[in-house]
Amino acid sequence: MSKPTIRIKGFSGDWSEEKANAIFHAVSDKGHPELPVLSATQDRGMIIRDDAEKLVIHDKRNEVGYKRVVPGQFVIHLRSFQGGFAHSDVEGITSPAYTVMEFKEPERHNDYFWKYVFSSKAFVNRLRVVTYGIRDGRSISYEDFLGLPFLFPSVEEQGKIASFIKLLGEQITNLSDKITSLKTLKICYLSRLFPIGGGYEPSIRLSGFSGEWVEKTLGECFDERNERSSKGELLSVTIADGIKLFSELNRHDSSSADKSNYKVVHKGDIVYNSMRMWQGASGCSDYDGIVSPAYTVLIPKEGIDPHFFAFYFKNSEIIHKFRINSQGLTSDTWNLKYPAFSKIKIRYPKDIDEQRQIASFFTEMNKMISLHSEELDKVKSLKASYLESMFV
Repeated sequence: MSKPTIRIKGFSGDWSEEKANAIFHAVSDKGHPELPVLSATQDRGMIIRDDAEKLVIHDKRNEVGYKRVVPGQFVIHLRSFQGGFAHSDVEGITSPAYTVMEFKEPERHNDYFWKYVFSSKAFVNRLRVVTYGIRDGRSISYEDFLGLPFLFPSVEEQGKIASFIKLLGEQITNLSDKITSLKTLKICYLSRLFPIGGGYEPSIRLSGFSGEWVEKTLGECFDERNERSSKGELLSVTIADGIKLFSELNRHDSSSADKSNYKVVHKGDIVYNSMRMWQGASGCSDYDGIVSPAYTVLIPKEGIDPHFFAFYFKNSEIIHKFRINSQGLTSDTWNLKYPAFSKIKIRYPKDIDEQRQIASFFTEMNKMISLHSEELDKVKSLKASYLESMFV
């Protein structure tokens, strides 16, 4: 096959085939210690080392022997067998152990088109074939690479393909940034909409509400449910998403075949993992079902909105109280059973309408995060699909 399955409108005909040695050549421009040192990454290409997440210690006196990299070039680095052909958008210098390469005829090629070729699953799979056997898990040599054949279209079509894939990448980045911002905002509101530092009022109040919050023990707010049954939908407690149907989780069922001692959960109950409550492993159940006997099931008393408390239990100060009241010598053995849980003091609005409005506020935030996350997954899937169908 010398054509992709999906083509940019206005282009037709077979793609050209050439080996890498006809397309690329290595360059070794040294003696530029004044330039910033670059690091090779799997997902971001070449980046300035100061921007890298991990600190790399090296002798600056050796930088005179480092190789210069300019925008549009590629670097074959030590993880090349995993697709480590890093594209560079920046100028700098990199380790002399790496191979820096560029186009022999730059007017025939678009560097972003080749960036996507080198990051594609198909290319990584080709490298695994080349490096199979005694070279498995080792860097592919530049000589190995030069013998690989490639199919590519005109530089005009390369540019159109690259622009389209780049646009999808920008959408992915924008959606990821929105999700990060919403999660950060949620953490901020989890501190500001609940009292902190011993106060009786939150620093931010929803419109229409005032006055101090009441202080009670959690035992005055919740009873423990100890009904047992083997019948019902199996539920699980997650740190990130609260109570989920086990059937919806990508997990192996390691629970006991005999579930006669499992605890009953009704919709509106709060369930928490006694061993992980200090990490926020709790939530309000939207389902009737059963959970492991290792979990604690709470029945909200009159005047208590369980959804409000489900969010309240994600507040950092409350989680700290859960941790210091958990029994055990290490985090692996900490356990917060109901008797200890019931004695913890907490402050909350006596007006259940305020509880419900705060719960509704966070519920809407969660919906926005979920919608953006679903959209992100769709765009990622779309990009992966196009990376397969728009390239040969």
